[in-house]
Amino acid sequence: MANAMRPAWAAIDLQALQHNTQVIRKLAGNRRILGILKANAYGHGLTRIAQALADIDAIGVARVDEALQLRNFGITRPIVLLEGFFAAEQIPILAASNIQPVIHNLHQLEQLAAAEHVSDPMRVWLKIDTGMHRLGIEPSQVSACYQQLANMPQVNGPPILMTHLACADEPEHAQNVKQLNKFAELVHPYQDSVTSMANSAALFAGIGSEYDWVRPGLSLYGVSPFAGTVGSDYALQAVMNLQASMISVRKIKAGEPVGYGAAWAPAEDTYIGIVAIGYGDGYPRHAPQGTPVWIGGRCYPLVGRVAMDMITVDLGAQLNVELGDTAQLWGRELPVEKVAAAVGTIPYELLCNVARRVQLDYLD
Repeated sequence: MANAMRPAWAAIDLQALQHNTQVIRKLAGNRRILGILKANAYGHGLTRIAQALADIDAIGVARVDEALQLRNFGITRPIVLLEGFFAAEQIPILAASNIQPVIHNLHQLEQLAAAEHVSDPMRVWLKIDTGMHRLGIEPSQVSACYQQLANMPQVNGPPILMTHLACADEPEHAQNVKQLNKFAELVHPYQDSVTSMANSAALFAGIGSEYDWVRPGLSLYGVSPFAGTVGSDYALQAVMNLQASMISVRKIKAGEPVGYGAAWAPAEDTYIGIVAIGYGDGYPRHAPQGTPVWIGGRCYPLVGRVAMDMITVDLGAQLNVELGDTAQLWGRELPVEKVAAAVGTIPYELLCNVARRVQLDYLD
């Protein structure tokens, strides 16, 4: 037996994380870095990733509980709450914990203006809708909102102005130019204000490079934000290596069905390997036949249906692996971008869907 067998685990390479941070820092130049750690740091483990990212300027999360978890863990760096507060009762908690909310609608603005028991004025961000039409105040509201926040006793100084690009992962898309022009127009009256536009895709495409804060998420974890490419194309290294043991190797005769629904049978005699991972671990149930799985130096095709705890791979007529070998579902040897393309989804979904029962092993 090649290795001590175990079910699914994710080896989280913190040296790769540091490497990616250096790549991003070089691209960012003098701009500050807001590292995006929402959704459990894209499945990599919120607190440990925050602890390891000591060289970034601030951390961005989506939900209040994520921000408070970081504070309770001892993370003291600035934390930006990307969706802002959901209820007025959260405002004093954010102020007491030095968490910076993003204001993206007039309702939040009204709640903040009416807030009492704010221990210390907060730094806030003001999100402007320049064309994505998801979150953000209308362009016609910018002047009034900016002035109100700048003069509000609950707020520490003028707001940081930000927007979000709808098509940064398609650098030549005309929508990028429209949003760039609109944001430039709207922030022009506030020359002394701090500004932010670029996510990972915009950073690597050189879009919005004139603004003060960059907001990398996917690229921190070594993944390319552009379709048809992988992180190594941009000198990035995979941080997550999702792995599981091969717990059975069997020889199957031609025509004998394998797995639920008898959905697959080999055309000729072959060996199959059963790997201890399934949709209960976050591996996509809809992964089609042929999705690559890396074992022992090469990729083998997924066959049959993905089960809750197991998948089946076709090892071929000549057996070159053995019971107990480690299979990599994605990582340094098998980029998550390639798996996502085979499955018909995006890397974000694969990373974020890794289940809590999958042990995270941190490699310093």
